[in-house]
Amino acid sequence: MRTKIQKYALISVFDKKGIAILAKKLHELGYKIISTGGTAKYLTQNRIPNIPVSTVTHKPECFDGRIKTISFEIEGGILFDRTNPDHVDQAKKFKIKPIDIVVCNLYPFEQTSAKQNTTLEEVVEHIDVGGPTIIRAAAKNYKNVLIVVDQNDYDSVETYLESRHSGKVASTTASRIFQGNERSWTESSALTSQDDEGFRKPLAAKAFAHLSVYDSQIASFLSAELFPKEITIPGRLQTHLRYGENPHQQASLYVIPNQTSILKNLEQLSGRKLSATNVEDINAGIESVRFFKKPCAVVIKHNNPCGISLGETSKQALQRSILADAESAFGGVIVLNKPLDVGAAKVIADFKDEKRSNIDIVASPSIEKRALELLKTVRKSMGVYEFGDIQKINPLQIKALDGTFILQTTDAVDEQSFNSWKVVTTTKPTKIQLEQAKLAWRFISRIRSNAIVIVDKSLPMTRGIGTGQTSRIRSVKIALEQAGGYAKDAILASDSFFPFDDVIKLASEYKIGTIIQQGGSINDKASIDACNKTCIPMIFTHRRAFWH
Repeated sequence: MRTKIQKYALISVFDKKGIAILAKKLHELGYKIISTGGTAKYLTQNRIPNIPVSTVTHKPECFDGRIKTISFEIEGGILFDRTNPDHVDQAKKFKIKPIDIVVCNLYPFEQTSAKQNTTLEEVVEHIDVGGPTIIRAAAKNYKNVLIVVDQNDYDSVETYLESRHSGKVASTTASRIFQGNERSWTESSALTSQDDEGFRKPLAAKAFAHLSVYDSQIASFLSAELFPKEITIPGRLQTHLRYGENPHQQASLYVIPNQTSILKNLEQLSGRKLSATNVEDINAGIESVRFFKKPCAVVIKHNNPCGISLGETSKQALQRSILADAESAFGGVIVLNKPLDVGAAKVIADFKDEKRSNIDIVASPSIEKRALELLKTVRKSMGVYEFGDIQKINPLQIKALDGTFILQTTDAVDEQSFNSWKVVTTTKPTKIQLEQAKLAWRFISRIRSNAIVIVDKSLPMTRGIGTGQTSRIRSVKIALEQAGGYAKDAILASDSFFPFDDVIKLASEYKIGTIIQQGGSINDKASIDACNKTCIPMIFTHRRAFWH
């Protein structure tokens, strides 16, 4: 006569959310639950029978809880292969209890390390050791052991186990398991069915990914190297996107834990869901407006500004940024650095009514309720998003390439970066021209190279943008042609040096007021002489502003 099988589940969780319901279901299905200190106390409070881990290990939890589950008895019960006769014999010899299910989540290292004023000692104490050990063991032995690390999987695990234990999922080859306390041999249909591997294997993969993200954050926190020999970039799924760059491409957005990413706070209020292109355009918009304390608005098209402007209000800033290139703004993405109010929403509505032009996406730190209601009437499909306060710039940037990535320090344009500037011409810029030049340099630092920007002679707005050209003179021609009459007395900024004086000659034809460029070409003298001849002040930044 076959002896009733005794099954074991190990539960060790820091976050107790949902665990009582799962544990109760495991108990109802006949599992004896092994649990650790805080978890055991919680289950007992919820009247769920459990076996303290010390009863299994025959050793007390010690060293302030640093040692609980790390033991021969626990790891052995998780790791041995139920289909291997030698493993089964050793389990009998050493009285190992077969642990068929492991439910575990880890100490909150991510949250602890992100807190301000947290000491190194406090953070180190939140580095989990026992949890990752049992997770790794269970994930390795997924054909025998079910590993659960995500609370969102609790419901599906319950459904799976109920189906399996009701006989709806194929049984497995029986193995002899010695049940320590019962002193009897039983046959165990541990979770080794080929039919249900499709459920267990993804959970194992998720467990290893979870450990990788956890360990990468620890390594990053402890490392003092800017560019270590080995590095792992962790990512957590934020949302599945409508599509990638093109409708036939699939895409999802991931966020890096403990990074000050504004994109992770994106909240859809109405309209279309985001594609990868939309996300990139919103990001380009945020990069363009984040430098400014005054209200700033930008219209982005294909990852580049059509127009970018400051104003006393969001309404005024938005009016100017659309006016800078209303033709290109069609189908664009609007991003603001201040809340979008009714006045700004009316600008978008008027743009459609007067120019018969649509905007695809609007994104702002926050959007007033009345403004949102107005935007909904402008265009039903227009995506409207909030992203919260604009946070500080991350010190490092990641640029993904084909199977590789570049890690580089971020180019932050601040007041300190202006200290290296030098006026190299006989004619000097006026105070207003100098302030407009600083504005132009901030604008151009987030425009795709080769970039030329024409900034109004007095208003804080672009009048012409030439970008993405392989020829610098071609970028200049595009920007000047777009600026037209507004080029007179305006600021012309270049993100790099002028290898020839042709730019100066063309700028003088449009009566440009001041030129700002990197400097450093072997032909600098030719450019300086051309400026002196036409009485155009020229500033060298001694700093390039490429943005690819």
